Amino acid sequence: MKVFKVSDLPEIIPIFPLSGALLLPRANLPLQLFEPKYLQMLEDALKTPNRLIGMVQSYRDAQGMSKLHSIGCAGRIRQFSETSDGRYMITLGGISRFRIKEEKIGFSPYTKAVVDWSSFTLDLGSAERDNAFDRKSFMKLLSQFFSSKDLKTDWDSLRDSPEELLINSLCILCPFEPEERQALLEAPSLVSRRETLVTLLEFSLREGGLTSVLQ
Repeated sequence: MKVFKVSDLPEIIPIFPLSGALLLPRANLPLQLFEPKYLQMLEDALKTPNRLIGMVQSYRDAQGMSKLHSIGCAGRIRQFSETSDGRYMITLGGISRFRIKEEKIGFSPYTKAVVDWSSFTLDLGSAERDNAFDRKSFMKLLSQFFSSKDLKTDWDSLRDSPEELLINSLCILCPFEPEERQALLEAPSLVSRRETLVTLLEFSLREGGLTSVLQ
């Protein structure tokens, strides 16, 4: 796996706006590309040494106009394959979050942006630890949530996963609303992301009339 330093990261990256999609550092996100402009984006990204694509959630403003959130996460193209009907299945490995400074208007059919990486230098380090993580209580809460949503998972794998992999994978996979996913992305640390995740799980259970196991 390529290890990135801040100096390796480009000032301008291609942007893939996708509401509801969440990529986090050191986590993987599978994607399906089929629109011509994003197939061109993939082709262009593969020609660069870093193979980065910036994932950013889009939203509608008060006037109904589509906008981009200012914070996204860049992923390196780790795997890609073409289907018989011309679609591409790719996997992005999360490298670092970024803040959009300005969108670039040019000749490419897809969006590019000038980005700032300086607020997220910890994303490039080793996996974060959460020493206050109460796995037993968290797993009870998660079991309630999965049961309420009729979701299935490999519980043995979850119990054995390192806390960062566990928390980030659940943030990506759980059926949260786009703005909730954005809050998880913008959490400054693994501890704050875990706290935000717990709040979202508990809120969902309260809405469903179930009592949380975490107090």
